[in-house]
Amino acid sequence: MQQTIKADVGWRVWWQLTRPHTLTASFVPVLLGTLIAYRETGINVTLFILMMLATLFLQAATNMFNEYYDFRRGLDTEHSVGIGGAIVRNGVRPGTVLAIAVGLYLAAALMGLYIAGQTSWWLLVVGGIAMAIGYLYTGGPYPIAYTPLGELFSGVVMGMAIVLIAYFIQAGHVSGLALSISVPSMILVGAIMMSNNIRDLEGDRESGRKTLAILAGRTNAVNILALFFITAYAWIGGMVLTGKLTPWALLVFLSAAKPYNAIRVFRHENVPLRVMPAMKATAQTNTFFGLLLCMALLIEHWFS
Repeated sequence: MQQTIKADVGWRVWWQLTRPHTLTASFVPVLLGTLIAYRETGINVTLFILMMLATLFLQAATNMFNEYYDFRRGLDTEHSVGIGGAIVRNGVRPGTVLAIAVGLYLAAALMGLYIAGQTSWWLLVVGGIAMAIGYLYTGGPYPIAYTPLGELFSGVVMGMAIVLIAYFIQAGHVSGLALSISVPSMILVGAIMMSNNIRDLEGDRESGRKTLAILAGRTNAVNILALFFITAYAWIGGMVLTGKLTPWALLVFLSAAKPYNAIRVFRHENVPLRVMPAMKATAQTNTFFGLLLCMALLIEHWFS
């Protein structure tokens, strides 16, 4: 019985190291970009699956680099809130975490090589830049996550670039519509990072970080997060009003309760453990918003 429990706990620790609540920032943009292309052309299922796996591997690896370097810099302790800190809390070997992260990067690179061979070799350049940013987000001498640019880099790479790459490998070009639809995705992925930085504001300040949340102050940071949400929904509303999307796209507003709850919790709670529901709601906003938009694109295509 004891061996079974240990195996189960071990599996859960490794699963948590991927930070599964953040993986929506990977699979939703891939799905969204693919379905935008579906409006114009057929879907290459093999390229779609490989793109999805490569993106998920890159996200999981980035999260493990984050775990590893936060530990090395002494930022994670056994009292760390959330999934971060598994190395010190669960006794996971740092070298093992780093090795798995590198292995996931290599696997993603091989998939990317195949995708580029089937589409365009320029994707190797784009993919290489994305992988470098993923590593430098918390690795290297000047981690991006410790600066005010964390939301921008995560949003552009994970939210926008992935949508456009997923679209490109199916359609063979990048359209204005794909670029426009990628904007709210970029904003909501950036919101996930902002919510994390709001939660960790005090600890990050003590460790010397200069995140946007720290520079703006907690109240202003929550207001900026609210602005992110408002802009994402207003952007889709604007695309419907200008005829770029059909009214089906307004389905995204069915997810509006999630960002409302996130902002409400952030404004009434400031203890890291108590704002965890707000972080969860922010990640769910990205998931539900994206999936509802995907549903709208499918309905539009089927009934056009």
